[in-house]
Amino acid sequence: MSTSQLEPIIDCLQNGSLAVEGQFMWGSNFTFLAEVKHNDQTLIAVYKPTQGEKPLWDFPNESLAGREVAAYLVSEALGWNLVPPTVLRTDGPAGTGSLQLFIEHEPDYHYFNFSNEDRQRLRPVALFDILVNNTDRKGSHVLVDKPGKFWLIDHGVCFHTNPKLRTVIWDFAGQTLTNEYIEELQAFQEKLELGSDLVKKFSDFLTEREIQALVNRIDHLITQARFPTPTNDYRSYPWPPV
Repeated sequence: MSTSQLEPIIDCLQNGSLAVEGQFMWGSNFTFLAEVKHNDQTLIAVYKPTQGEKPLWDFPNESLAGREVAAYLVSEALGWNLVPPTVLRTDGPAGTGSLQLFIEHEPDYHYFNFSNEDRQRLRPVALFDILVNNTDRKGSHVLVDKPGKFWLIDHGVCFHTNPKLRTVIWDFAGQTLTNEYIEELQAFQEKLELGSDLVKKFSDFLTEREIQALVNRIDHLITQARFPTPTNDYRSYPWPPV
């Protein structure tokens, strides 16, 4: 998505009038389908209010919405355009929450029935999840739109300071990273220098320790130059997997 396409979408999500149209009935936390209108633009979006978040023992209360935004910032800083445009709204119908552009997709087409060709396109998805320390990459959290582009959703339980990667996508375990990926990681690393604009943006949603843990994961990936392998226990995989 080009800058010219992205800017009006972000503007609409951040400043448009927000009305709830329905509720998604699956998932642990309250999630709503919303309509957002701003100037002459109307968007469909997904609204996740913090007061609808189920408390977790290992993540701070009312922090998941901010993590959704932080995941979007990572996607954009890498230049991978994997996460739909996402903002934090403090004036939503149910209070503060994340607001993400809704992606039209085929819900019955997911990781477990992807074609072999589509599975081979998942390397940046796997890398992204390592970087954000995703604890819940289910098969249905990778969407494919009509043109065939991947979009990643549901990043509320990411960025923990402890290693907690749980994903169904282990297709590339142990494989060497290409020079292109290494260079993109190094460019991202440079954007995370102390006091940078990106770090200032992250500080609205993550703690200093969480930002440093992200930096450490980048360092480790560059040094190892390969995809990690799952540990021999259930914690490497989410439940349920779809």
